[in-house]
Amino acid sequence: MNYEEKLKELNITLPEAKAPVGNYIAAKISGNMLFISGQISIDENGQLIKGKVGKDLNTEAGYNAAKRCALSIVSQVKKACSNDLSKVKSCIKLTGFVNSTENFTEQPKVINGASDLIASIFGDAGIHTRAAVSTNSLPLGVSVEVDAIFELK
Repeated sequence: MNYEEKLKELNITLPEAKAPVGNYIAAKISGNMLFISGQISIDENGQLIKGKVGKDLNTEAGYNAAKRCALSIVSQVKKACSNDLSKVKSCIKLTGFVNSTENFTEQPKVINGASDLIASIFGDAGIHTRAAVSTNSLPLGVSVEVDAIFELK
């Protein structure tokens, strides 16, 4: 499958792969594994998607925030692979963090936003393992953060 063609077919425009704002790197290749640092929820206008899911955002808005995280993940993958997504063999794992209220229990539904996007782009190679975790706070007050592990060819 040609992933660039799939992006066009899905009418997806990837955001710019942002540089880290701390003492870490956005992507690291070890052997044939590619680790992508946590990508936070940023909308198409470059604004942070902030707030607690279950209070400030509903599950659907959280889903869309997680989807935006996944778009940033794909941007980082592309950059790490010298703009060649064909180097991706598979997505191994996503870990999603949801800034949510104490009583909110739909973290898996929120992180489905990231999972669904990765699967839509990479097809069978996008099927991955996953964790969806609730947290009481995330950097800069964002609603969702997702990191990823990919296997390269």
